[in-house]
Amino acid sequence: MIPTTLAATASDPDVLFSIRLTLRVMAVAVPLFFLLGVPLGYVLGRGRSRLVAALDVIVSLPLVLPPMAVGFFLLLLLGRNGLFGGPLGKLAGMEIVFGFSGLVVAAVISGLPLMVRPVQAAVRGDLTRLMELSAVLGKSSAETFVRVVLPHCRRSVAAGMFLAVGRALGEVGVSLLLGGDIIGRTNTVSLEIYNAVFSGQYDRAGYLAGLLCLVSLALTWLLKRTGRG
Repeated sequence: MIPTTLAATASDPDVLFSIRLTLRVMAVAVPLFFLLGVPLGYVLGRGRSRLVAALDVIVSLPLVLPPMAVGFFLLLLLGRNGLFGGPLGKLAGMEIVFGFSGLVVAAVISGLPLMVRPVQAAVRGDLTRLMELSAVLGKSSAETFVRVVLPHCRRSVAAGMFLAVGRALGEVGVSLLLGGDIIGRTNTVSLEIYNAVFSGQYDRAGYLAGLLCLVSLALTWLLKRTGRG
Protein backbone atom coordinates (compact mmCIF):
# COMPACT_ATOMS: atom_id res chain seq x y z
CA MET A 1 0.00 0.00 0.00
CA ILE A 2 1.64 3.24 -1.20
CA PRO A 3 1.71 6.25 1.17
CA THR A 4 -0.82 8.31 -0.81
CA THR A 5 -3.30 5.44 -0.85
CA LEU A 6 -2.69 4.81 2.83
CA ALA A 7 -3.34 8.47 3.67
CA ALA A 8 -6.52 8.51 1.59
CA THR A 9 -7.77 5.33 3.23
CA ALA A 10 -6.93 6.55 6.72
CA SER A 11 -8.89 9.77 6.17
CA ASP A 12 -11.90 8.11 4.53
CA PRO A 13 -15.07 9.09 6.47
CA ASP A 14 -16.44 5.53 6.48
CA VAL A 15 -13.13 4.19 7.81
CA LEU A 16 -12.96 6.85 10.53
CA PHE A 17 -16.57 6.18 11.47
CA SER A 18 -15.96 2.45 11.82
CA ILE A 19 -12.95 3.07 14.07
CA ARG A 20 -14.84 5.54 16.28
CA LEU A 21 -17.83 3.20 16.52
CA THR A 22 -15.62 0.25 17.48
CA LEU A 23 -13.98 2.32 20.21
CA ARG A 24 -17.42 3.31 21.53
CA VAL A 25 -18.54 -0.31 21.57
CA MET A 26 -15.42 -1.41 23.42
CA ALA A 27 -15.74 1.45 25.90
CA VAL A 28 -19.03 -0.14 27.01
CA ALA A 29 -18.05 -3.79 26.53
CA VAL A 30 -14.81 -3.71 28.56
CA PRO A 31 -16.44 -2.66 31.85
CA LEU A 32 -19.18 -5.24 31.22
CA PHE A 33 -16.55 -7.94 30.74
CA PHE A 34 -15.29 -7.17 34.23
CA LEU A 35 -18.67 -6.67 35.91
CA LEU A 36 -20.14 -9.86 34.41
CA GLY A 37 -17.07 -12.02 33.86
CA VAL A 38 -15.51 -11.91 37.32
CA PRO A 39 -18.69 -12.84 39.28
CA LEU A 40 -19.59 -15.49 36.69
CA GLY A 41 -16.12 -16.99 36.82
CA TYR A 42 -16.27 -17.03 40.61
CA VAL A 43 -19.69 -18.71 40.70
CA LEU A 44 -18.76 -21.28 38.06
CA GLY A 45 -15.47 -22.04 39.77
CA ARG A 46 -16.91 -22.42 43.27
CA GLY A 47 -20.40 -23.79 42.64
CA ARG A 48 -21.26 -27.47 42.32
CA SER A 49 -25.05 -27.45 41.78
CA ARG A 50 -26.95 -28.45 38.66
CA LEU A 51 -27.92 -24.82 38.14
CA VAL A 52 -24.26 -23.84 38.07
CA ALA A 53 -23.54 -26.66 35.61
CA ALA A 54 -26.35 -25.42 33.35
CA LEU A 55 -25.03 -21.87 33.58
CA ASP A 56 -21.56 -23.15 32.66
CA VAL A 57 -22.98 -24.72 29.50
CA ILE A 58 -24.81 -21.51 28.56
CA VAL A 59 -21.69 -19.38 29.04
CA SER A 60 -19.69 -21.82 26.90
CA LEU A 61 -22.11 -21.84 23.96
CA PRO A 62 -20.55 -18.87 22.09
CA LEU A 63 -17.26 -20.78 22.06
CA VAL A 64 -18.66 -23.95 20.51
CA LEU A 65 -21.51 -22.70 18.31
CA PRO A 66 -20.88 -20.99 14.95
CA PRO A 67 -21.13 -17.18 15.32
CA MET A 68 -23.96 -17.02 12.79
CA ALA A 69 -25.96 -19.51 14.86
CA VAL A 70 -25.34 -17.50 18.04
CA GLY A 71 -26.38 -14.32 16.24
CA PHE A 72 -29.53 -15.96 14.91
CA PHE A 73 -30.64 -17.23 18.31
CA LEU A 74 -29.95 -13.83 19.88
CA LEU A 75 -31.92 -12.19 17.08
CA LEU A 76 -34.89 -14.41 17.92
CA LEU A 77 -34.60 -13.46 21.59
CA LEU A 78 -33.84 -9.75 21.26
CA GLY A 79 -35.68 -8.81 18.06
CA ARG A 80 -38.85 -6.71 18.02
CA ASN A 81 -41.02 -9.80 18.38
CA GLY A 82 -38.53 -11.75 20.50
CA LEU A 83 -38.98 -13.17 23.97
CA PHE A 84 -37.01 -10.31 25.55
CA GLY A 85 -36.88 -7.77 22.73
CA GLY A 86 -40.68 -7.52 22.44
CA PRO A 87 -41.33 -6.56 26.09
CA LEU A 88 -38.35 -4.19 26.11
CA GLY A 89 -39.72 -2.40 23.06
CA LYS A 90 -43.26 -2.14 24.41
CA LEU A 91 -42.51 -1.28 28.02
CA ALA A 92 -39.30 0.75 27.73
CA GLY A 93 -39.30 1.77 24.06
CA MET A 94 -35.87 0.17 23.75
CA GLU A 95 -34.72 -1.60 20.60
CA ILE A 96 -31.56 -3.69 20.81
CA VAL A 97 -31.05 -5.09 17.33
CA PHE A 98 -29.81 -3.05 14.36
CA GLY A 99 -28.28 -0.37 16.55
CA PHE A 100 -25.47 0.41 18.96
CA SER A 101 -26.97 -1.77 21.70
CA GLY A 102 -26.94 -4.76 19.37
CA LEU A 103 -23.24 -4.28 18.68
CA VAL A 104 -22.49 -4.11 22.40
CA VAL A 105 -24.46 -7.30 23.05
CA ALA A 106 -22.60 -9.03 20.20
CA ALA A 107 -19.22 -7.96 21.59
CA VAL A 108 -20.03 -8.98 25.17
CA ILE A 109 -21.57 -12.34 24.25
CA SER A 110 -18.62 -13.19 22.01
CA GLY A 111 -15.88 -12.23 24.45
CA LEU A 112 -17.46 -13.12 27.80
CA PRO A 113 -16.58 -16.87 27.78
CA LEU A 114 -12.90 -15.99 27.35
CA MET A 115 -13.16 -13.60 30.28
CA VAL A 116 -14.88 -16.17 32.48
CA ARG A 117 -12.63 -19.18 31.89
CA PRO A 118 -9.35 -17.83 33.40
CA VAL A 119 -11.21 -16.52 36.46
CA GLN A 120 -13.05 -19.83 36.82
CA ALA A 121 -9.76 -21.71 36.87
CA ALA A 122 -8.14 -19.25 39.29
CA VAL A 123 -10.76 -19.50 42.03
CA ARG A 124 -10.09 -23.20 42.54
CA GLY A 125 -7.30 -24.64 44.65
CA ASP A 126 -5.49 -22.47 47.19
CA LEU A 127 -8.20 -19.84 47.21
CA THR A 128 -10.40 -22.01 49.44
CA ARG A 129 -7.84 -21.91 52.25
CA LEU A 130 -7.41 -18.15 51.91
CA MET A 131 -11.17 -17.58 52.05
CA GLU A 132 -11.45 -19.76 55.14
CA LEU A 133 -8.69 -17.75 56.84
CA SER A 134 -10.52 -14.55 55.94
CA ALA A 135 -13.74 -15.89 57.47
CA VAL A 136 -11.86 -16.89 60.66
CA LEU A 137 -10.60 -13.31 60.90
CA GLY A 138 -14.21 -12.12 60.85
CA LYS A 139 -14.30 -10.66 57.35
CA SER A 140 -17.64 -10.50 55.53
CA SER A 141 -18.26 -12.25 52.20
CA ALA A 142 -18.13 -8.96 50.32
CA GLU A 143 -14.91 -7.91 52.02
CA THR A 144 -13.38 -11.33 51.36
CA PHE A 145 -14.29 -11.07 47.69
CA VAL A 146 -12.71 -7.62 47.33
CA ARG A 147 -9.63 -8.16 49.49
CA VAL A 148 -8.90 -11.84 48.88
CA VAL A 149 -10.56 -13.14 45.73
CA LEU A 150 -9.85 -10.23 43.39
CA PRO A 151 -6.15 -9.84 44.34
CA HIS A 152 -5.68 -13.61 44.06
CA CYS A 153 -7.26 -13.61 40.57
CA ARG A 154 -5.79 -10.35 39.25
CA ARG A 155 -3.55 -12.00 36.65
CA SER A 156 -6.35 -14.25 35.48
CA VAL A 157 -8.70 -11.27 35.27
CA ALA A 158 -6.17 -9.36 33.18
CA ALA A 159 -5.55 -12.37 30.93
CA GLY A 160 -9.27 -12.92 30.45
CA MET A 161 -9.77 -9.24 29.65
CA PHE A 162 -7.10 -9.29 26.93
CA LEU A 163 -8.56 -12.44 25.37
CA ALA A 164 -12.13 -11.11 25.54
CA VAL A 165 -11.22 -7.77 23.97
CA GLY A 166 -9.32 -9.48 21.16
CA ARG A 167 -12.27 -11.77 20.45
CA ALA A 168 -14.81 -8.95 20.55
CA LEU A 169 -12.79 -6.73 18.21
CA GLY A 170 -12.76 -9.39 15.51
CA GLU A 171 -16.41 -10.41 15.85
CA VAL A 172 -18.32 -10.50 12.55
CA GLY A 173 -21.07 -13.13 12.58
CA VAL A 174 -22.98 -12.08 15.70
CA SER A 175 -22.44 -8.37 14.96
CA LEU A 176 -23.71 -8.83 11.42
CA LEU A 177 -27.04 -10.26 12.61
CA LEU A 178 -27.56 -8.07 15.67
CA GLY A 179 -26.14 -4.84 14.25
CA GLY A 180 -27.33 -5.24 10.67
CA ASP A 181 -24.13 -3.80 9.11
CA ILE A 182 -25.84 -0.49 8.33
CA ILE A 183 -23.34 1.88 6.70
CA GLY A 184 -22.89 5.00 8.79
CA ARG A 185 -24.66 3.43 11.75
CA THR A 186 -23.47 -0.06 12.71
CA ASN A 187 -20.42 -0.79 10.52
CA THR A 188 -17.67 -1.55 13.02
CA VAL A 189 -14.06 -2.14 11.90
CA SER A 190 -14.58 -5.89 11.44
CA LEU A 191 -17.78 -5.33 9.47
CA GLU A 192 -16.11 -2.60 7.40
CA ILE A 193 -13.41 -5.11 6.44
CA TYR A 194 -16.19 -7.48 5.39
CA ASN A 195 -17.81 -4.74 3.30
CA ALA A 196 -14.51 -3.65 1.75
CA VAL A 197 -13.59 -7.16 0.64
CA PHE A 198 -16.96 -7.75 -1.01
CA SER A 199 -16.80 -4.39 -2.81
CA GLY A 200 -13.23 -5.01 -4.01
CA GLN A 201 -11.70 -2.23 -1.89
CA TYR A 202 -8.69 -4.23 -0.76
CA ASP A 203 -6.67 -1.18 0.30
CA ARG A 204 -9.35 -0.28 2.83
CA ALA A 205 -9.65 -3.88 4.00
CA GLY A 206 -5.87 -4.20 4.31
CA TYR A 207 -5.57 -0.98 6.30
CA LEU A 208 -8.28 -1.94 8.80
CA ALA A 209 -7.05 -5.54 9.04
CA GLY A 210 -3.59 -4.16 9.77
CA LEU A 211 -4.99 -2.05 12.61
CA LEU A 212 -6.68 -5.09 14.12
CA CYS A 213 -3.45 -7.07 13.78
CA LEU A 214 -1.51 -4.38 15.63
CA VAL A 215 -4.06 -4.35 18.44
CA SER A 216 -4.01 -8.17 18.60
CA LEU A 217 -0.21 -8.20 18.78
CA ALA A 218 -0.32 -5.64 21.59
CA LEU A 219 -2.87 -7.75 23.48
CA THR A 220 -0.72 -10.87 22.95
CA TRP A 221 2.33 -9.06 24.32
CA LEU A 222 0.34 -7.87 27.35
CA LEU A 223 -0.97 -11.39 27.88
CA LYS A 224 2.58 -12.81 27.91
CA ARG A 225 3.72 -10.09 30.29
CA THR A 226 0.81 -10.88 32.58
CA GLY A 227 1.76 -14.57 32.60
CA ARG A 228 5.35 -13.77 33.56
CA GLY A 229 4.48 -11.08 36.12
